[in-house]
Amino acid sequence: MINVVNVKIPLSLLAQTIYILDLIDVAAFDMSVQNDFNNVLAALNKKWEALQLREAYSGIIRAKDDDSKLTARMRYLEQKRALRGDI
Repeated sequence: MINVVNVKIPLSLLAQTIYILDLIDVAAFDMSVQNDFNNVLAALNKKWEALQLREAYSGIIRAKDDDSKLTARMRYLEQKRALRGDI
């Protein structure tokens, strides 16, 4: 069994990894390799989306006034709905 250990990587590396993996065509590989590849890519995309949502939420916290806070909250809620597929 593999121990679960979290690691920190720069956001730019995460974005670049997702970009590169999106370009790779794994159709010629065995189905198990395709499944593993798709699972890894999906997990990285999910992490990226969670980080983007967290950044949007921090915009609410950092808002200087009520108008800015409302605008940031609306952006956050729109992004959250988009990630859930409600749009």
